[in-house]
Amino acid sequence: MKLTEKLRQRWSSWGDTAVSPTAALSPNTPDPVQPRVLIIIHNPVIPFEGQRKLHEVLHWHDPDALTQQYIADLEAASYGYVRYQVVERIEVDDFPVKADGFRYDADSFLFRWRSRTGFHHPDLLDYPRLLQKFGIVSRVNAGQIDEVWLFGFPYAGYHESLMVGRDAFECSAPPLLDADSQRRFVVMGFNYERGIGDMLESFGHRAESIMAQVYRQKRGDANLWARFSRHDKSHPGLAECGTVHFAPNSERDNDWGNGRFVPSLCDDWFNFPDFQGTSRRVNCDEWGNGDMRYHHLWWLGHMPHINGKTNGILNNWWAYIINPNLVK
Repeated sequence: MKLTEKLRQRWSSWGDTAVSPTAALSPNTPDPVQPRVLIIIHNPVIPFEGQRKLHEVLHWHDPDALTQQYIADLEAASYGYVRYQVVERIEVDDFPVKADGFRYDADSFLFRWRSRTGFHHPDLLDYPRLLQKFGIVSRVNAGQIDEVWLFGFPYAGYHESLMVGRDAFECSAPPLLDADSQRRFVVMGFNYERGIGDMLESFGHRAESIMAQVYRQKRGDANLWARFSRHDKSHPGLAECGTVHFAPNSERDNDWGNGRFVPSLCDDWFNFPDFQGTSRRVNCDEWGNGDMRYHHLWWLGHMPHINGKTNGILNNWWAYIINPNLVK
């Protein structure tokens, strides 16, 4: 069964602005969660370009449109479980400060971008400064927000995702240990030069990091995350769902359009935790023939998302990915 047909059955419809997952809900589906998000957009106005914002000057994506699609896609991929709520949106008319104190201005950044030369290194954002400036830790502690999404431009210095907290762990980047933070929380970093597929990729790497932590003490076949992640390159003839970068049949990194057929147990994850051992031959027709967004939605849509526990671990993996405080 091809990707579009299968996911229309499971998620009701595709659509470019929203998808409806309600048809996939069942009595065994966990109650939805509504994580509260603070959005910070670094999108400076360029005075010598008609007072237009940076994303308009360079004809990049509208951050608000990206936000709407991202929220809709994750609601669909999680079968209605994740329903993000934006509680505040802050647009910053400036360039962010790097960890060493450097900051671009409009002239320097546009020159560097148009010439593709001389970008500042080190590139990393000054995360502690940003957290302090916007009072983020105190807002998390007060229960006002659950995570932060940063939107910026290439070389803004963002990590794809970063976990903050007194006992934070690696989440696509080394953790930012903060003794004042009473809860772990994730800061996502998005680039509005790029599209929704790249945003889902950042989320996918977050999922990989968190689920590896959940299953870190499980060995052999008891490590269900390691099983889920198998692909033909790593386990010839024993592919399951693969990873963000490797589909079941990928022969190299980001090889989402490979037409080669391989046996895969990917469908058996819809039977979780009562695996049937059913394998069939699959290729890129399943996940969009090379389309990044379709592959990532296909991959996320195979993650367990039902009530109950198996060997002490929730059968709803989305709960950990969205709320890392549940990870022991």
